[in-house]
Amino acid sequence: MTAQISEQLIFEGQKVPLLTNPLNDYFSLGGRDPGFESTSTALWRGYVGTWEILNDRMYLVALHGSLKSGEDADLESVFPGFAHCVFAHWFSGTLRIPQGKRLEYVHMGYGSTYERDVLLTLQNGVVVKQEIRHNGVGDEDAPEGYSIGGMTTWPSRKPNHGDDQ
Repeated sequence: MTAQISEQLIFEGQKVPLLTNPLNDYFSLGGRDPGFESTSTALWRGYVGTWEILNDRMYLVALHGSLKSGEDADLESVFPGFAHCVFAHWFSGTLRIPQGKRLEYVHMGYGSTYERDVLLTLQNGVVVKQEIRHNGVGDEDAPEGYSIGGMTTWPSRKPNHGDDQ
């Protein structure tokens, strides 16, 4: 498996990469999966979610992707009637936020190692613990931060019939 495009997390006022896929737990628990289509080997899941930690609670605030039906995916594709945000009450586990220079590149999933990982432990969508794991010091010329970021914009798949020319 190719290194994957990360989810996004708004944490402490900044948008950072999130190396965890919280929607997997939702789908595993029987949540509605609208049938995402993988459009890249760097995005096997077919979507990128934007999450936010607000008052120690995690919310899904945006979702972009492609569906097998040919339509663009958004938040309402998974959560009908919820266009703006959804409290992630189904998620209990650890969120991984990489920081610093890359120590080791692994061409698989989220396997690469960075100088630090911020680890947020959640129980039913609520942050119960925060810690920083120090993994080492990167070489001076090592790349900074998580860099798999291609294809994070979603062009409309609606056909253009030349009507507006």
